[in-house]
Amino acid sequence: MYPKVIIDLPKLKQNLDAVSETTKDRGGCSLAIVTKVLCADPQVVKMIAAHPKVDLIADSRIKNIATYTDIAHENGKKTMLLRIPMLSELAEVVRYVDLCQISEVETIRRLNEEAAKADKVQKILLMIDMGDLREGIFFKDRDLIQQAVREIIDMENIELYGIGVNLTCYGAIIPKYENLNGLVEIAKEIEVQHGIKLSMISGGNSSSIYLIDKGELPQGINNLRLGESFVLGNDTAYETKLPGTTDEAFVLEAEIVELKSKPSLPIGEVGVDAFGQKPYYEDRGIMDRAIIAIGKQDVDIDSMTPLDDRIEIMGGSSDHIILDVTKCKEDYSLGSKVRFKLGYGGLLKVMTSAYVEKEYLI
Repeated sequence: MYPKVIIDLPKLKQNLDAVSETTKDRGGCSLAIVTKVLCADPQVVKMIAAHPKVDLIADSRIKNIATYTDIAHENGKKTMLLRIPMLSELAEVVRYVDLCQISEVETIRRLNEEAAKADKVQKILLMIDMGDLREGIFFKDRDLIQQAVREIIDMENIELYGIGVNLTCYGAIIPKYENLNGLVEIAKEIEVQHGIKLSMISGGNSSSIYLIDKGELPQGINNLRLGESFVLGNDTAYETKLPGTTDEAFVLEAEIVELKSKPSLPIGEVGVDAFGQKPYYEDRGIMDRAIIAIGKQDVDIDSMTPLDDRIEIMGGSSDHIILDVTKCKEDYSLGSKVRFKLGYGGLLKVMTSAYVEKEYLI
């Protein structure tokens, strides 16, 4: 069935080997591998769980974590919740999550109550906002940080396992020695003022890994949470390829359902498309146009690249993508399959879509 995404497990394992070597062997950090972009695909999770250098398996959705809690524990891995939890899902956090990122003291109070019901001590990472302006207590609010810590360490069913930061995802602030060292300094202040030892100082995601080989990851950062660097081999700070990785572990195949010569310029008054956008068209004369049976409901058009570099993506709707195949040497026909390499946004959508089949190369 088409469309389908072909998942090359040996190439994905190659990426996992490469990022784990960088993170653990050269960086001295524990490693959390993020399954979110893959919607916790069972075949990939098995590979992650079996890897000797992975410490935690992480996701933003508890529903995903619930599918692999058992296999993670059977393989000696812990589960980690990345998205700060909703009050409505705290019982599930206690049930399925070993370590959760969290930023609201009121949420921690409620989590403490839920953990008490289950006779469990719930480990948390208190998130600190180092300037990206997503989640966390703002780093300049030192009194609020210390006040939160003071209350947390008095809770019987909460363990302050450490602190963490998220960068690049919202404000696109790049991890540097300065901002990550600021996180380390906050950790030291917490330890000194409260006489405790934090087990983890989590220094961010795939945008932080580049600092290791530059020798600029601050001493004290001892955990990274890697998603895109694992699946696509990307350092997401500067969009460079990490040594030993590949971006070819996932290939999308879609089928041509129409192939005709038509004008490149639509005829008539141009309004807005199905997504409320007013498109722009360039008059290129008559072109050979192929329509493939996949659309914006299933994939991010801006995050897919034809493997045939003579194909140009013209645009699409929710169900169709239109391709210019005029310059192609290959003789495409009705029913032909077109292959694409995927970026992060494209991969996220195809793995989330129930309408895209999964095929595995083992």
